[in-house]
Amino acid sequence: MFAPLGMDPTFFSFVVVPILIFFARICDMTLDTVRIIFVSKGYKYISAVLGFFEVIIWLVAITQIMSNLTNIFCYLAYGAGFATGNFVGMVIEEKISLGKVSLKVVARKNASKIIEEIEKLGHLVTVTDAYSEAGSVKIIYAVMQRKEVSHVVEIIKKLNPTAFYWVEEVRFANDEDPIMKKAIGKNKYRGVSVRR
Repeated sequence: MFAPLGMDPTFFSFVVVPILIFFARICDMTLDTVRIIFVSKGYKYISAVLGFFEVIIWLVAITQIMSNLTNIFCYLAYGAGFATGNFVGMVIEEKISLGKVSLKVVARKNASKIIEEIEKLGHLVTVTDAYSEAGSVKIIYAVMQRKEVSHVVEIIKKLNPTAFYWVEEVRFANDEDPIMKKAIGKNKYRGVSVRR
């Protein structure tokens, strides 16, 4: 790449070009990270669009690398942009909180209160009696939007700080529960839930 008119070629090659490569790599790796997350959640059309722009930006970045093979700052900028892009992509994904997750809770005390609070939020709850070394426990299952997890976890910690819980990604969940739809139809307002 030739330096713009009036700019020192050395400054352009060792400062401007690496900066451009760095930000181009951030953009394409951010898109790549978000695209992979969309693919895992089944958003195929959005993933295709992101992939289109991702590869174009990557071509711009790699072209500059190939044009400046003796410039070590371009290599450093490329690697730094790669790492930063991964981080930025994960931060963006956390902010938009797409998709659903499965929350599982193992509790000995206040299990009924945890169930009641989760149901108040409008989620269907499945409960299983189980046994551990500590004695009888209840395993609580619920599927919800990812953005709702932090609030539910706060409730669990408040009611039972020692409860063991974990969250798993859900690619697909059937929300067409006839019992829930019937309950909502009778009560005519949101937030009604029926325990399975």
